[in-house]
Amino acid sequence: MKKYTSVCCLLIILISQNACREEYLNPSAASEQQVINSPDGLLALANGLQSRYTAGRLGAIYNAVAAGGLTTREFRVLNAGNVDEIGLEAGLANVTNQNSVVRQLWTSCLIVNSNADIILANTDKIAEAGTKSGIVAYAAIFKALSLGTLAQFFEQAPIKAGENAPFVPRAQLLAEAIAQLEAAATLVGSTPLSDKFKLGIVPGIDIPNTLQALIARYSLFAGDYTKALAAAGKVDLTKRSFFSFDDNTRNPIFETAFSNRNVIEPTNATLGLPTVLMPDPADKRIALYIRTTPSATQNLGTGFATANNAPLPVYLPGEMLLIRAEALIRSIGSGGSPTNVTLAIAELNKVLTKTAATDAWGLGAALPAYLGPVQAADVLTEIYRNRAIELAYSGFRLEDSRRFGRSGPSVTGERNRNFMPYPRTERDNNTSTPAKDPD
Repeated sequence: MKKYTSVCCLLIILISQNACREEYLNPSAASEQQVINSPDGLLALANGLQSRYTAGRLGAIYNAVAAGGLTTREFRVLNAGNVDEIGLEAGLANVTNQNSVVRQLWTSCLIVNSNADIILANTDKIAEAGTKSGIVAYAAIFKALSLGTLAQFFEQAPIKAGENAPFVPRAQLLAEAIAQLEAAATLVGSTPLSDKFKLGIVPGIDIPNTLQALIARYSLFAGDYTKALAAAGKVDLTKRSFFSFDDNTRNPIFETAFSNRNVIEPTNATLGLPTVLMPDPADKRIALYIRTTPSATQNLGTGFATANNAPLPVYLPGEMLLIRAEALIRSIGSGGSPTNVTLAIAELNKVLTKTAATDAWGLGAALPAYLGPVQAADVLTEIYRNRAIELAYSGFRLEDSRRFGRSGPSVTGERNRNFMPYPRTERDNNTSTPAKDPD
């Protein structure tokens, strides 16, 4: 991996709340050392994590949503001029190591992870305990999001910045993400966030609940079902946690895709799911995610990407319920009780029967309870179906497709790749890059 020191310094200067015009024009006017020695500088750098992670077509969010959706039939490309999206839609060998969506996903995550490490390595400079607690937790959240996103799309990745940084397996990326989140959750539990931190940080992210939600998510991906079940149960499902935007820092899905008919949109009104998994026509979630009568110039997709300033959930209440349902089923094979199927169905039913009025984000299926077969495999299939619907446009479907053993990778399968190739920019600059790209 390239060493991103110069990028970090420039980013610090650009986001610094107190930067003067001369500092903007002259990157050497504010050294990295000056910034990391200042609590205000570290807070400004922390604010920059969200900006870099979410930033338009260059940030992790759009590229994860596009890569995950195009490789699993969730999205289709609208304009043949978008050659890199076309490559992802075709899949297999058509996704090369020069694909810009893959490169931008990789680069954004590596930079955010590197900047989070700078913050975490220097929080001893913060005397006020509650401010330190907040900045540590905020940096841990974005470090975890970056490592977790890399693990969703790549078999291996560097875990630390440095010249020729070694690659580690995705399991290690997930383990590091979980460890950072757990340490931050312990700190926040013993040291409440200060008013200085709350007033200085970008609003939107509910830190205590987000820490537990991400522990649950990445523990599920890592196969630690006991931890996933426990963490998901600690999340207050009445609270919202979100990335916030305005007309300057815009919702990346709306800005890049859903505000136009030029890039990508949902494949169809059933979210690209195969016939056996199609949503129930009475499912009221579809009306939130799909325009029922779009005009000729309107994108079919909507969901939470309805305007430049529309917030995007960091997690959804339904994700936590479905994590609990899946973890209960999968733990049967590692010593869990067969009664876990019954408990899993109860969690699944909370998703199926909740209404817009009872969901923190207004996302309710309002369907009858599950009455299908009660064999574990059948319940898992229903959980997968509901993850595809409840978490539409979240970038999880490729990870889910692998984990649930759906068909692929092939031209006709439910996914056309397992993982993304390592970007050419990394291969050219890091001798530790694995010799062979994954399929």
